[in-house]
Order: sequence, then C-alpha cells, then structure tokens
Amino acid sequence: MKVQCQLCPKACVLEQGQSGNCRIRINIDGALRSVVYGYPCSINVDPVEKKPLFHYLPSSAALSLATVGCNLHCIFCQNWEISQASPAEVPAYDCPPEKIIELAGQHKCPSIAYTYTDPVAYYEYTLDTSKLAKSHNLKNILVTAAYINEEPLKQLLEYTDAANIDLKGITDDFYRKICSATLKPVQDALIATKAAGVHLEITNLVIPTLNDNPDQIRQLVRWIRDNLGSDIPLHFSRFFPLYKLTHLPPTSPETLEQARQIAMEEGMDFVYIGNIASKDGQNTICPKCKKLLIERSGYTVLQNRLKDGCCPNCNRKIYGVWK
Repeated sequence: MKVQCQLCPKACVLEQGQSGNCRIRINIDGALRSVVYGYPCSINVDPVEKKPLFHYLPSSAALSLATVGCNLHCIFCQNWEISQASPAEVPAYDCPPEKIIELAGQHKCPSIAYTYTDPVAYYEYTLDTSKLAKSHNLKNILVTAAYINEEPLKQLLEYTDAANIDLKGITDDFYRKICSATLKPVQDALIATKAAGVHLEITNLVIPTLNDNPDQIRQLVRWIRDNLGSDIPLHFSRFFPLYKLTHLPPTSPETLEQARQIAMEEGMDFVYIGNIASKDGQNTICPKCKKLLIERSGYTVLQNRLKDGCCPNCNRKIYGVWK
C-alpha cells in the first residue's frame, strides 16, 4: 500500500519499505514511520549563541540534539556527515523524549535545541520532546531550514519558543539547483513563525560565487525587512569548503563585512557576522543611540548592558527575550 508523506513540500509517495527523500521516514506496512524517533546521533550542551541566537537568553546553555537525515540536500552542507546519512550509517543513542528532559535538567539547560541536521525531518521526535519540555518549564529552540508544510509547522510552533531559520538564498533557482528545494515554502514558514509570536532570528550562509552578489544580498535583506521587520536579527555566516563544494574558497572577511554593511544600509537594526572573528560583527549596538549593548567574542558574552530589555542610555526597547 502506497503512502504519501504530508510533512514537507516534497510530498514523497512511498511504496512498502521505501524511504522518503529525507532517508528517515519509511512506509512500513502502509503506515509512515520515523525510524530515528528517540535515536539522536548527536547530543551536546552548547551556548545558545552557537545556534546562533544572540537575542534569546544570552549566556545560557542549550541541550542540543539531532538525528541523521534531512529533507534538503544542500551541496554546501556544513554537517553533511550526518544530514546526508542514512540511519544505518551513523551510531545513535537511545534517548526517548523523557531522557532528553532528564539530560537538560542534569546539565542545567533552560532550553532544548533541535539542530545540526533539521528538526523538520525528525518531526515527531521534535514535536513530542517539545511538548514534554513545555510541561517541565523548558524552552524549545528550532534551528531549521523550515522546508515544511503549513499544518505541521503550525502544530510545532505551538510548542516553540525561539527559532533560527536559514534563508539560504533569495531566488527559487538557487534553492532548486543548490538545495533541492524551493523558496516560497521557506518564506511562508518565516512569516508564520513571526506571526506565531516565536522569537525569530535568521541566518544566511554567504557562499562565494553562488549567493554573495551584493544585489542578491540587498534583495534578501529587503525581503526580510519588508515581510518580517527591521528588528529581526540577521546573521551572515562564513562558508567553509565542505561536502560538494570543496573547490570553492572560504567566504572572505571583506564579503561578510560588505553583506553586513548592505543590511545596515537597508535599515536592519541587528546584523551579525558568524564563523569568523569580526571587530564589531558579534556585538549588539542600540539602533537609536548607537551605544554598545552586548559585547561578544565568538559565542562568549563579555558584557551585557541591557536593563529590562532596553538600552540603558536611551531606553529603546531591544527585540529579544533577555531573561
């Protein structure tokens, strides 16, 4: 008996025993099963800044987990060893949702981050763990490419507190050729996440020759500003030559600084640079009075001058969840 997956826009139709495009959702006796449920391949305690979330519970720790598999196949993937693997290829831990909650408590993590690969692919595990986390007063963080259908996203957002969503490019051609996906579902998911009241930050991995054209960066920034608002934190992240793009060089510091400058010219309030040291690219500056609010070195907060979520100099409210 065939089964059609309703989770993401790929809408895989699966014969008995066949796995979907994500490799981890399988038709077993006419029912769709996630074969990685409760079996993460990676569990770590990370600073929340590593997600990256710069405006959400700064300096706190997030219990971070992933299973193998992904419903995208980005040729630049920085975690391709697990995102593009099948369940049989990577060792996993026996960690049902109850164990994840227990580990978060043991490590004094106020949040759980579903990250590294994509929580969309291991949706049921993410959803059930998120529900249980809520009942234990833990926060849920999605780090995702957000290639997901409206209904499952709506259900998941009910239990989500914060999200960093990858906006990988701003053309459908880029998504089709480079990510094996399409652009509009991601844009729709970004709008839905903001509308649901979830704290939102966005990451764009800047890849030499593929999406680093200044005009494309300006187009991407304008879409974010016009559809989500100028106060959404935007992270431009450095690409490293991995997976199928080992022939490209790492993103130059100059290109990242230029992307940041373009975003600020277009009126974005909080623009950051990731995966590389930057003089000002990790710091939070007040958009109104231009005073330093949060100083960072990499993922470490060196000082936080915010008072009740506001600039102590001009009292401008700063988008974020600060305690």
